Amino acid sequence: MDQNSNTTKPLNIAFIKAKWHDTIVDQCYAYCEKTLKSETNDTCKVKLFTVPGALEIPLLAQDIAKTGKYDAIIASAFIVDGGIYRHDFVSTTVLDAMMRVQLDTGVPVFSAVLTPHHYQDTDTHNAYFFDHFQHKGVEAAHACLEMLAVRRTVLEAA
Repeated sequence: MDQNSNTTKPLNIAFIKAKWHDTIVDQCYAYCEKTLKSETNDTCKVKLFTVPGALEIPLLAQDIAKTGKYDAIIASAFIVDGGIYRHDFVSTTVLDAMMRVQLDTGVPVFSAVLTPHHYQDTDTHNAYFFDHFQHKGVEAAHACLEMLAVRRTVLEAA
């Protein structure tokens, strides 16, 4: 399905990824970019931004949105229980702030920020999440294209 066929300009998508667990998070970016390009006949431009951790995503997303250069922003991070603070608090903070960015700026922000209930740094868990982030990259790309298409329809009808 070519989600970009009704637009007059190529889509510009910003992708923000956190460095923590980058071997896993990189899978989300790779599969998201591949899917976006494939689904738009290679007309979608994806610009990668890297931040230290998940907490830095919302501020950069806001900065990117305010430039007016991007149709959407996709962010990915892997937030695990490091034993120092509650990882669910971090993920909630990040997701709430990402939602605020999209509502305040009108630029859609998509999340592939994942927080497993139970994660251990083992080969089995790492392999599982390595594969899982590939699927999440494809899902994020599809969600992005679908949302941009429906918004385009609504805004053109207004």
